[in-house]
Amino acid sequence: MDDRKPVDTPEQTAQVGLFDSLKALLATLVGMVHTRVELLSTEMEEQLARLVSLLVWGLVVVFFAFTGVILSAIALIVVFWDSNRVLAAAALAAAFVVFTVVAAAGFIARAKARPRLFKTSLDELEKDRSQLDSR
Repeated sequence: MDDRKPVDTPEQTAQVGLFDSLKALLATLVGMVHTRVELLSTEMEEQLARLVSLLVWGLVVVFFAFTGVILSAIALIVVFWDSNRVLAAAALAAAFVVFTVVAAAGFIARAKARPRLFKTSLDELEKDRSQLDSR
């Protein structure tokens, strides 16, 4: 019996090398896609947190606006009564109106400061595309 291994022909070696290269390329592509999907998922979570924050600020604005309106109405009713009760009711109404303006300004600032949706994912994909084009 001959214990020697059969010698591979150049065609067989090239074929094995080609399949190994294709497997490595496929593994790399799957890894890149996995990373991009994770990044996309993170950005979606950030957008959801931002939306919740905007909703909370919107509720704060509505609360203070309604409170200011109610207190303003009470102040107008009380204006026809005696002396200092009007000043107290008007001061409270003015304070809630100021709170409404401050809350609305915070809401508007957060709404205008929204980042572009999936910006980081798009930037990474652009980098990948430019690296692939340069090869």
